[in-house]
Amino acid sequence: MTRFWKSGNPFIWLTGGALAFSLLMVAGLVLLVLLNGLGFFWPSPITLLTLSDGKELLGQVTQREAIPQPDAPPGTATHYRIQVKVGNRDLYGADFVWVEEAAIARRDFPAWAVLIERREWGNLYGFIKEIRDNERAVAQGSEPAWNALQPLLPNATSTFQEIRRIEKKEIGAINSAQEKIRLKLKRLALSGQEGGSETARLDKEMEGWAAKYREQEARLATLRQVSRQTLIVSVIGDKETELPLQQIVRIIRPNSMGVWAKSGVYLSRLWEFISGDPRESNTEGGVFPAIFGTVMMVMIMSLLVAPLGVLAAFYLREYAKQGVLVSTVRIAVNNLAGVPSIVFGVFGLGFFIYLVGGSIDRLFYPEALPTPTFGTGGILWASLTLALLTVPVVIVATEEGLAAIPPGMREASLALGATKFETTWRVVLPTVMPSVLTGLILAMARAAGEVAPLMITGVVKLAPSLPIDGVWPFLHLERKFMHLGFHIYDVGFQSPNVDAARPMVYTTVLLLLLVVLVLNLATILIRNRLRKKYASSAF
Repeated sequence: MTRFWKSGNPFIWLTGGALAFSLLMVAGLVLLVLLNGLGFFWPSPITLLTLSDGKELLGQVTQREAIPQPDAPPGTATHYRIQVKVGNRDLYGADFVWVEEAAIARRDFPAWAVLIERREWGNLYGFIKEIRDNERAVAQGSEPAWNALQPLLPNATSTFQEIRRIEKKEIGAINSAQEKIRLKLKRLALSGQEGGSETARLDKEMEGWAAKYREQEARLATLRQVSRQTLIVSVIGDKETELPLQQIVRIIRPNSMGVWAKSGVYLSRLWEFISGDPRESNTEGGVFPAIFGTVMMVMIMSLLVAPLGVLAAFYLREYAKQGVLVSTVRIAVNNLAGVPSIVFGVFGLGFFIYLVGGSIDRLFYPEALPTPTFGTGGILWASLTLALLTVPVVIVATEEGLAAIPPGMREASLALGATKFETTWRVVLPTVMPSVLTGLILAMARAAGEVAPLMITGVVKLAPSLPIDGVWPFLHLERKFMHLGFHIYDVGFQSPNVDAARPMVYTTVLLLLLVVLVLNLATILIRNRLRKKYASSAF
C-alpha cells in the first residue's frame, strides 16, 4: 500500500478525475445554454385552452412545473401547472399566465389561429377577421384575408424600412451637419468674430440644410400616407384590435405549418436575432449593435494592450537591471491581476473620462460645452480601461516566453555583429510572438465578458447609433456603445418582463460564447502558424 501511494498513481487519477469533472461541468453548462437558447426560435403550436369555468385562453405553452405543496401530507398526489404565453399585452396587461392542469377542461389547436410578431407590444394571438385599406374592406374572413395579406405584407415592410432608412440616414446626416454648423457659429461667438462674412456663410449653409430637412419630411409624410392598410384581428374575450400592416414583423399559423415551413421561420428568426436591432426593452428583436460593440471594443483593446504589455515585458526582462525595484514591479503587476474590475472602472471614469476627456473638451471642443464630447463615457475610454485591466496577463505571458528563449540565440545574433535593438527586433520578438498571442487570447476572453467597468465607462442599454457610420470622420470613438455582456445583465436583471426576457438571456449568452470562440480561434490559428515557423525555438 505504501508503495502504491509513493508511486504517484493516485494523484494522477485524482488530477485526471478533477479534469474530467470540470469538463463535464463545462459541457453541461454549454448544453443547458444550447437547449434553452436555440429552442427559443422554434414556432411552437398555438393552444386554445377551455377551463372548467368556461374561460378560454389562446397562446403558446412555454413551461410546465409541479405546484409546490409544502404542507401536504406524505403520499399526496403531485399537481402540475403550465405557463401560457397569451401575449396581447396591450389588451390583457400581461404576456404570461399560469394555469393549473386540473382546471383545464379541453385543449384545441385551431388551424386558423395566428401569431403576429409586432414592433410594439409584443406578440398578438388571435384570428384574422378582415383587412382594410383606408377604412375600405379589402378581404373578410380568415382564409380570404390570409390570402390577401401575403402580397400586402412585404410591401408594408419595405415601406417601413424605407421610412426608417430616411429617418436614420438622410435626416440623421442633415441633423449632424446642422449641429456642426451650430457649433461653428458658437465658436465664432466665443472668439468675438460673430456677425462677419463667415457667420453669413454659415447661416446661408444652415438654410440650405433646413430646406433639405423639409424635403425629407415631405417624403416621410408621403410614405406614411401611401400605406394605410390595417389588419383586424379578433382575440379571445370577444375583443377586436386594429393593427397597421407596417407594425407587423411576422405573421404565422404554427398549427397548419409543416416541419419545413417551421424550419424557415426558425432560420428567419435566428437571422433577425443576429442582424436586427433590439425592440421591446431588448426582450425582442436582434442584438446586432451589441455584437458590433463587443467585437469593436475587443479589437481596440487588443490594439492597445498588446504593444503596452510587450514593451513592459521586454523592458523588465531584457533591459532593466534585475534587483529589488524590478522585483517590486513584478509583484505589483501580478497583484494587478487580482484587483476587482470595478476598481479599474472607477479609475477609468476618473482619469480617462473626467481628466483626459474633460481636458480634450476644454481645449478642442469649447463650443460644445457644457455638453461633453470626450468628457463622457465612450468606446475609446472603455477600451483603454479594459486594456489596463488585462495588461498584466500579457506582461506575464510575454515574460514567460522571453525566459524560455535559449540564451544562445541572443548570443549568436550579437556575435554576428547585430546590435541589442536588432537582436530584440529581429530575433527575440518573432520568437516570443506565440507567447504574446497566448497572453492576448486570455486578455480578449476576459475583456469580452467584463461588464462592471463598462457600466461606468461607456456602455448603454440602447445606443442610438454605431461607433462606425457613413458620417465624417466615420469612426466615432467618443460614442457610447452596446455590449453583449451588459445586454445579458440588462435583460436578465433589469427587464420589466422577466418571463419574456429569460429566453433572450440564454440566446445572448450563447452568442457571446460564440463571439469569444471565434475571436480566440482566429488568434490561436495565427499563434500556431508562428510556432511552426519558429519551431527551432524552445517552444
